[in-house]
Amino acid sequence: MAEMENSRDLNSVLWSGADVLRSKMDANEYKDYLLGIVFYKYLSDSFLIKVYDMICDGKPESLKEALDAYVEVLNGEDGEALKTEMKSVCHYVIEPELTYTYFADAARNNSFSREQLQKAFNNIEQSDELFVDLFTDIDLYSNRLGVGDQKQSDTIASLIKVIDNADLLNSDVEILGNAYETLIGWFASETGKKAGEFYTPQAVSKILTRIAIKGQEEKQGLSVYDPCMGSGSLLLNAKKYAKHPEYIKYYGQELNTSTYNLARMNMFLHGIVAENQKLRNGDTLDGDWPTGEETDFNMVLMNPPYSAKWSAAAGFLQDERFSDYGVLAPKSKADYAFLLHGLYHLKSNGTMAIVLPHGVLFRGAAEGKIREKLLRSGNIYAVIGLPANLFYNTSIPTCIIVLKKHRDGRDVLFIDASKKFNKGKKQNEMTDEHIEEIINLYSKRETVEKEAFLASFEDIEKNDFNLNIPRYVDNFEKEEEVDLPALLGEMKKTDEEIEKVQGEFLSMLKELTSDDASIMASLNDLIGKMEG
Repeated sequence: MAEMENSRDLNSVLWSGADVLRSKMDANEYKDYLLGIVFYKYLSDSFLIKVYDMICDGKPESLKEALDAYVEVLNGEDGEALKTEMKSVCHYVIEPELTYTYFADAARNNSFSREQLQKAFNNIEQSDELFVDLFTDIDLYSNRLGVGDQKQSDTIASLIKVIDNADLLNSDVEILGNAYETLIGWFASETGKKAGEFYTPQAVSKILTRIAIKGQEEKQGLSVYDPCMGSGSLLLNAKKYAKHPEYIKYYGQELNTSTYNLARMNMFLHGIVAENQKLRNGDTLDGDWPTGEETDFNMVLMNPPYSAKWSAAAGFLQDERFSDYGVLAPKSKADYAFLLHGLYHLKSNGTMAIVLPHGVLFRGAAEGKIREKLLRSGNIYAVIGLPANLFYNTSIPTCIIVLKKHRDGRDVLFIDASKKFNKGKKQNEMTDEHIEEIINLYSKRETVEKEAFLASFEDIEKNDFNLNIPRYVDNFEKEEEVDLPALLGEMKKTDEEIEKVQGEFLSMLKELTSDDASIMASLNDLIGKMEG
């Protein structure tokens, strides 16, 4: 109960932070300020709590108490040793006058300057490779914050004061991480199409993760890879379903630098230690990654940009990710390039789940050849059709393709989940009940009328390797047969009632009189027409 209360309080503080900036810029811009400053508070508060524990072997009553203890030791002979020790534990060191606690106090006393915060950001970025360019998107000198140094400092000071109400000292790291996720989801809803690059709706994330982790929940040192990780929420879902979440190794790549920074913050806010996260800012298709020690993973999760353009240069035919297929995904549609990249990095006993547009199931030419090769090799394990309008950047219906590297058999399970949703104001929504229904169908792996079909390889071959779901799952609802004699009887009865009412109306018209000759002429004309 207390945990739920803390979560609500934290969300309330974060919404209030958004209010400070909402009138000055749109959500796609102010999300960087809000999320970045929340993250700096997390770094600062975590640092002070750990410093206090190192000095006093316990938890402070307040962050001010922790800051005072830190200052006292720094001014003594053990100051440098303490900073060295903290650098090895946290990968960064924050000077007392650059802590969030110090900034919040200055903001309340009207003595805060944005220069201080900029210096703090720079120090963190320069402290370790983990944090390089992390705060690049936060422009503390933007005119959108106000005109002139004082106005801009005042806006940031207002935000710092509001966010300081978030009690991170007494909040579990998971509560903060979930609140941050909620905030990212809210920004995705507010920014609409612009959100597609950084956010996968939680319902879709849950389905992908639960499918990919199935049978691997007990594995210690589980490895998860998302080559198009966005804000990292899909990767982080693995924590919720693994029996040993503290040992999970996370690997992710993201092309958009702002989104990559968001993912890095998200990892730390969920308590993922530096040693367990390997994230990279780069183009997944142009250059293969990872290529070092760890190159294949227990779980591969992907929600790549749909039908994106890529070079499809001839040289890729020699690339190990694509060379077995003899053809490349077309320049105008990189869907299969992303899929093959993910499959290449899957362990032989792992599971991959990817979201793609329905076109990948039936388009011909090069895509048809790749699909046939995958089916002949038994790589495609299941195809799940999702409802339309689930995502912020597209209203088209999408599908989940589940892949295995090596398995016995070449059958494919088809699930039609296109009607499993509740209609929302902006997007359709899938409830936990809908998700359970899909997972149950996936787990049973058998034919269920109008919902699922387990197709043999021969069934698929007969369909020329076309995987369009309606070819396998017939969800057509037959209309009720019409009782023709009863319908004719009803029509006759209706005609008789109309005739009766018209007769009564005609009698009433005949009883009407008027001294005005023109009115009587019109009335007689109407009566004549009705009788005729």
